[in-house]
Amino acid sequence: MRQLLILFLLPLLLTGCLYQSSTSVGEVGVDRRQLMLVPSETMVAGADEAYAKMMSEAKSKHLLNQDKRELSRIRTIGSRLIKQTGTFRADATAWDWEINLITSTELNAWCMPGGKIAFYTGIIETLKLSDDEIAAIMGHEIAHALREHSRERSSQAMVTQGALGIGAQLLGFDAQSVDMASWVTNVAIMLPNSRGQETEADRMGVELAARAGYDPKAAVNVWKKMEQISKESPPELLSTHPSNSSRIKDLEVYAARVMPLYK
Repeated sequence: MRQLLILFLLPLLLTGCLYQSSTSVGEVGVDRRQLMLVPSETMVAGADEAYAKMMSEAKSKHLLNQDKRELSRIRTIGSRLIKQTGTFRADATAWDWEINLITSTELNAWCMPGGKIAFYTGIIETLKLSDDEIAAIMGHEIAHALREHSRERSSQAMVTQGALGIGAQLLGFDAQSVDMASWVTNVAIMLPNSRGQETEADRMGVELAARAGYDPKAAVNVWKKMEQISKESPPELLSTHPSNSSRIKDLEVYAARVMPLYK
């Protein structure tokens, strides 16, 4: 079955028929074509299931949305960012967005396929984040969802590893052959993004922030803070979000590019 799949996929891969760009280019010019084999609906369904399970577990441990003031704060910031997602995807403003706050010392935040967001109190408190800095982090995570990076990594795994055990999934994905909630949790939260994906999320994130009325230069401040903390023990967020001088320099360039939008 895998040999048949390879024979079917190879001509399409070589001709680029399975590649597409999931978003418009925006002011920052993100236009890379991506390999997209897994249906978007499958990823979103898996994300919804995984997110509901994680929030239920957090609630049972009295860790979900305990700080009402901070919850209101991040939801207000998120609402402003979400209103700007149509710049990159016309359908995104209609996604079933959800934002929740997890009480945890972890320095972490993420956005699953379809717009399910979690922010951890640890990253807000430890980094003493301003609203602009929260917007920088959340904009970055939202950009991953807009670009469907989890779907892209799943598609790459299908080709390189046969990870989903598929036969003819190009015509109909057999979701029963794999625990999609666990799979999406793994690719959306646990596994590292590529440097290219991180750069895309950085650049799109500063544009979302600027359009929403948040200072895009705050992204530079965030990663400088992260760099200082990671010298001793890398926080959870940095396990999938590498921070280095070249990244900060790139953010400085693109923050300046979108500054007119902010002004």
